Amino acid sequence: MTLVLEQLLNGVQLGVTLFLLAAGLTLIFGIMGVINLAHGSLYMVGAYGAALVATKTGSFALAALGGLAAAAITGMVIEFVVIRRLYARDHLDQVLATFGLILFFNQAIVLLFGRQPIFIGIPPLLSGAVQVLPGVFYPVYRLAIIVVGIAVACALYLMITHTRLGMLVRAGATHREMVRALGVDIRVLYTTVFGLGALLAGLAGLMAGPILAVQVGMGEQILIVTFVVVVIGGVGSVRGAFFGALIVGVSDTLMRAFLPGLLRGMMTGSEADALGAGLSSMGIYLLMAIVLLVRPKGLFPAHG
Repeated sequence: MTLVLEQLLNGVQLGVTLFLLAAGLTLIFGIMGVINLAHGSLYMVGAYGAALVATKTGSFALAALGGLAAAAITGMVIEFVVIRRLYARDHLDQVLATFGLILFFNQAIVLLFGRQPIFIGIPPLLSGAVQVLPGVFYPVYRLAIIVVGIAVACALYLMITHTRLGMLVRAGATHREMVRALGVDIRVLYTTVFGLGALLAGLAGLMAGPILAVQVGMGEQILIVTFVVVVIGGVGSVRGAFFGALIVGVSDTLMRAFLPGLLRGMMTGSEADALGAGLSSMGIYLLMAIVLLVRPKGLFPAHG
């Protein structure tokens, strides 16, 4: 029971990290109609920005601010220099251009930091473990990620449902031309939304830094799973991104943790491990296929 609870919490922690990425990605695609493959690079920029400030100052708080600033500024520069020229182009052009950005950022990181991974220490205030239930201890830092992710989800919900910017975001997701016709400076809206998406990606990256190695290409590893979250949740829906991320995070974590063990009762250990690893890797994609068969627009499509 203890192991199950720990893995459930690990799944929720992965889920909120995926949500931070998926929320920005789904807003950008839902409002601008742009497929941004470079979104994972912003996750990497946030992690490297935080790592650089952490090594220079030793302060995790300053590192967090540095990572957020690096990702947000980089995102807005990308929108102004590259993405703005892709709005009227088809999705193939967007894919090719943003894939080029992935190669550019990966090579830039290699030139600036080298290929060796960078490790960020967990801040002393968040180190150690806390007892969540009698006999069940869980790392404080991972709990902090869960709390921050849920807090950001609540803040995004309030912003989208109770602010003028949120009203424009919701209108832009389905009626872009109408928003433009009403006199809204659509370029400022697009830059703001893209910067917000980049900020969320950077937040996910800097929080993942102390758990994972900060390294070149880390964005591509999580980007594919993020697209699965967006498809399952529904394109353009922040609520869909939240629930889709939790479903994917918990499902993936539980399958990887327990599927090989379940299969050992039916076959030899090596075969069970190999088959379990394969099925676990396929699991979220099978889940996505099932959701698309039942709900082609996702579980919570925009305005759903």
